Amino acid sequence: MPITGVFFIPANPNASTALTAITERLHSAVTEEPVAIGRWALEHKLMRDTPSCVPGSRPQRQAQPRYMQFLSLSYYPNHGFIYTSHSPEKTGHNPVPNAATPQPGLTSASGSATPSNAAGAGGSDMVMTTVPLPSSGALFKHFVYACQPFWCHRHTVAVPGGMVYDVGDFRVRIGDVRQTQPAARVRGTVVEIEYRGPSLVTSISAQYVQSKRGLNLGGATDVSDNDHDSGIDLELFGSIEDADIDAEYSATAALIREFWAKLGIEGAREAILVPDVGREVKEQLKKLKLQENKEQTAPRNEGHALQQDDDPDPDAGTDLARQFMEIFRFNR
Repeated sequence: MPITGVFFIPANPNASTALTAITERLHSAVTEEPVAIGRWALEHKLMRDTPSCVPGSRPQRQAQPRYMQFLSLSYYPNHGFIYTSHSPEKTGHNPVPNAATPQPGLTSASGSATPSNAAGAGGSDMVMTTVPLPSSGALFKHFVYACQPFWCHRHTVAVPGGMVYDVGDFRVRIGDVRQTQPAARVRGTVVEIEYRGPSLVTSISAQYVQSKRGLNLGGATDVSDNDHDSGIDLELFGSIEDADIDAEYSATAALIREFWAKLGIEGAREAILVPDVGREVKEQLKKLKLQENKEQTAPRNEGHALQQDDDPDPDAGTDLARQFMEIFRFNR
């Protein structure tokens, strides 16, 4: 699971987006020559709860709105992402400690971007789930048609055909965000910056996927084994702590912000160290430590045997999905 950052530059109605300017700056302001390697796409659907239809059925409406978000990414074809608010009866529970607490100097981007949701000391009030992509579409239709008027479909936005560039240790995805519902309009331009250099986080995820798959199980993952060269050899996991993962996220966030600052694009919103980022990696580390201590051949598989046609890495892309969803909620 690579560490990423997402930047969004809003556009005014009937005005041109920042796509051309970003593409030009990518070729002129960065030392390494960008290499176009393909295209990408996404679709994001946002739902929000509505007030009770029965007067007096609740003593007081929840002050905090509840959201349900659906996201699909073309480069994670095995599953879709669903991000939901905790149910009201759970809002009083203490939140899970946040996965990555940024250092004070890293909470704001350098000059040209503002964090949309800087990671704080507490965990998120949202729950991330991945499901097979066809199931994600079926669940959305169920809530649209069967759960009205309790949930309202606020909008659907998409990046229909963005460009992907490799630039040194980074992979950059750029595309215009187009709203398709409730009214067609251009919302702006989104830029995803993925760090592909040596990474403790990527090494843990890759080792976990290999251990879970087992020596006799094949099948493709969302990110192929040779697609990321983590550059870090992990033989023993006992010496790695959650604080090491937090430090890795903070240090890589600084590298991503430094790369973005080179482009000199003003007025962007940023999502990097969002709440709960790194949560799945810490869970993977915990299972790898358990495997190491018990000298097992594979981590526990949550109650069922891994089949060859199962999703080989259901956690892949969850950090990135959180970042996109923080951006695309648009304060609705």
